[in-house]
Amino acid sequence: MSVMVARKKVVRKWEKLPGRNTFCCDGRIMMARQKGIFYLTLFLILGTCALFFAFECRYLAVQLSPAIPVFAAVLFLFAMATLLRTSFSDPGVIPRALPDEAAFIEMEIEATNGTVPQGQRPPPRIKNFQINNQIVKLKYCYTCKIFRPPRASHCSICDNCVERFDHHCPWVGNCVGKRNYRYFYLFILSLSLLTIYIFTFNIVYIALKSLKIGFLNTLKETPGTYPSAGLSLTLLTVLEVLICFFTLWSVVGLTGFHTFLVALNQTTNEDIKGSWTGKNRVQNPYSHGNIVKNCCEVLCGPLPPSVLDRRGILQQEESTAQEESCPRGAGAAQGPAEESRAQQKDKDSSLPHPSAVPAPSPSHAEVPEEKQLTCGELPVPAQDAGQAEH
Repeated sequence: MSVMVARKKVVRKWEKLPGRNTFCCDGRIMMARQKGIFYLTLFLILGTCALFFAFECRYLAVQLSPAIPVFAAVLFLFAMATLLRTSFSDPGVIPRALPDEAAFIEMEIEATNGTVPQGQRPPPRIKNFQINNQIVKLKYCYTCKIFRPPRASHCSICDNCVERFDHHCPWVGNCVGKRNYRYFYLFILSLSLLTIYIFTFNIVYIALKSLKIGFLNTLKETPGTYPSAGLSLTLLTVLEVLICFFTLWSVVGLTGFHTFLVALNQTTNEDIKGSWTGKNRVQNPYSHGNIVKNCCEVLCGPLPPSVLDRRGILQQEESTAQEESCPRGAGAAQGPAEESRAQQKDKDSSLPHPSAVPAPSPSHAEVPEEKQLTCGELPVPAQDAGQAEH
C-alpha cells in the first residue's frame, strides 16, 4: 500500500540570491565568479614563501639568527589569514528590493515626478540626504530597484550594490566594501612587509655566500638540490628577488595609496570620481578632520553584520510516495488467515461497546478471548473452531 507523504526539503537563501557571486561551504564562503587571478595571487605568495623557507631560512638561521624564519612565518600567516578573510566574506552586498517594495518605490517616484510628456527624458531618480549639515545625493539603482545608501555603488562584475563600495579587486577575487575593507588594507600592508622582508634577506643571503666563495662561484654552486637540472640555490634566490622586486612596485605603492585614503576617510571610488575634490569643491562629510579619528573609524570601528542572511532557510514541500507493507515471508504465511481476521475485526467494530451490552446468562458458554495477531503469526485453529461454534 503506497501512501503520499509530504517531506520538507531545506533550501538556503544563498541558493536563490541574484547577482554573479559564487558560494561554497553551504553559503559560508562568498566570492566573485572570476577567480583566476585570485589563484595566481595564492600561487605567487605560496611559491615565493615556500622557496624562502626551504632554502634561505635554514642558512640564515644558522649564520645570523633563528628569529629570522620565525618572524617570516608570522608575517606569512597574517597575510594569508587577511587574504582569505577578504576573499571569502560578504563585502557588504545590499539585498535587492522585493517585487512589492519595487512597485511601491515606482509609485512614489511617479507621484513625485508626475507624468512626463512623450519624447522628453524623465528626470533623474535622486533623493537628497543630509549628513553633517551637507546634502548628499542618493541615486536609484535600476537593477536592484532601490535608492542606494550613501557611499554605495553597483559593481558591474558581481552585479550587486555594495555598501561603502571601494573597488572590485580581481587579485583577491571579491569586491572590497564596508565589511572587508579593513582586512583588505591589513592584507596589502602585511604583504608589503613580507615582500620587503624576503627581498632584503635574499640580498643578505647572496651577499653572505659571495663573501665566502665569490659571487660567480656562488651562482655556479650546485649543492645537490637539483643537480640534473643544473640549478643552484642561488639561482632560485635570484628568482625570488626578481619576483619580490616587481611585486614591491605594485603592492607597496598600493599600500601607500590606501593609507592616504584611510587618513582622509575616503574610498577609491570617491577618489576616482572626484566626489570631494571636483569643481564644486564639496567637503567630505565623512571625514572627522583628524587623521587618527579617520583611521580609527575605518580600521577599528564596529563591523556591521551581513544583511543577506545567506544561510537562512527557505522550506519547500515535496510529496513522495512511500510503500508500507510487511516482510515477504510474513505476508505469504498469513494470507487467508489475515483476511478472515480482518473480516472478524470489521464485524466486531460494527457491534456496540461491551459495556452497553447486558451480561450473558450463566447458561451461555463463555467464549475465549480473542488473541490479537501480529505480522507473521498464524491463528490457532482451536480459537477459530470456538468462534465458529459461537
